[in-house]
Amino acid sequence: MKSKALQPPHKSKSLFSDIRYFLLNKPAIPTYIKFKTFKDRLDFRMRIMQRIGLDASGYSILNVHKIGIDAPPSFIFEELEKWNGDSTCWPNHIAQVNLVDDKLDDVQILLFGFRNYPLKLKNGVLGIKYIPLFNLKVRKLQAVPGPNDIDNARYILFESSGGYPIGFFTIYIRSSIEDDKAKEQSQIFFVVGFNFFGKENVTTKNLLVKIWIIIHNRVTRNVINRFKKLCEWRFEKIQAN
Repeated sequence: MKSKALQPPHKSKSLFSDIRYFLLNKPAIPTYIKFKTFKDRLDFRMRIMQRIGLDASGYSILNVHKIGIDAPPSFIFEELEKWNGDSTCWPNHIAQVNLVDDKLDDVQILLFGFRNYPLKLKNGVLGIKYIPLFNLKVRKLQAVPGPNDIDNARYILFESSGGYPIGFFTIYIRSSIEDDKAKEQSQIFFVVGFNFFGKENVTTKNLLVKIWIIIHNRVTRNVINRFKKLCEWRFEKIQAN
């Protein structure tokens, strides 16, 4: 049987290849879920509440990406748990990953790997604090589906703080649902919710929010496409052996 994913994604070797692979590149599969109406957004908020018990109603920005992966949810989740930033799926030269105590439940993301501000500044640059870019701390982790789960779900829910404007970040993996007409075995969601500048009334009409969304969506689309390719390549290697 000929592999569909002949090679894993190429690993970035420098800041410039990070920019090329994660910012300039436009991967083939679109992943961003655009809510056409407020009702669509409300329905997705209710799904978040039902699946992971998080009330996302207090966040003005709800950013969701989804992609199908032709591998079982359990295998995908195991791949996710191996993540330490030093992979083909993350721009680790732009946003270096530091696992506190070598554990995924406490993660620091450092802009360009900076651990201290230049010139020994203590309060950031021009009042802007970006070290760490953000802290991710696990609030919930479900590695095995619950007894009442109908979609074979696994997920990690992070609380986020720091310079990057995020309130929560969750990665949710489930078996594909027949009604979605999905071709792959599983689906993975990257969901981010936050209030820009900490204010609920700052909406997507704000220029800075628009810029953030453009950059975030391009990077996320590349990350999730790369993760799909990596999972399918590794799973097919296992099946071939």
